[in-house]
Amino acid sequence: MKRSWEANASAEFHHRLGRSPAELEITGGRDGCPDIWQLDNGDIAVIGRDMTHAYAHRLPTDVVLAEDERLVVLPAATLSSAKPDIPDARP
Repeated sequence: MKRSWEANASAEFHHRLGRSPAELEITGGRDGCPDIWQLDNGDIAVIGRDMTHAYAHRLPTDVVLAEDERLVVLPAATLSSAKPDIPDARP
């Protein structure tokens, strides 16, 4: 089955969505920095903890992870702080 979207590995980080991990006080230095960034092509990059193996056997029936996909978990504060920066849905 052909996918309709593919990640563009040449896209660059454009700007952070929300506050930095340091501002949110959810990091102990430079290690373990969950973050959300908009790339210069409009796509979103999420940096979080890879929990693919922990959730693989209990995914909802309509959720499928491709071989090259990972389930990533990030603190709620990271997404909440990004809410004002996330563009509205386009029709």
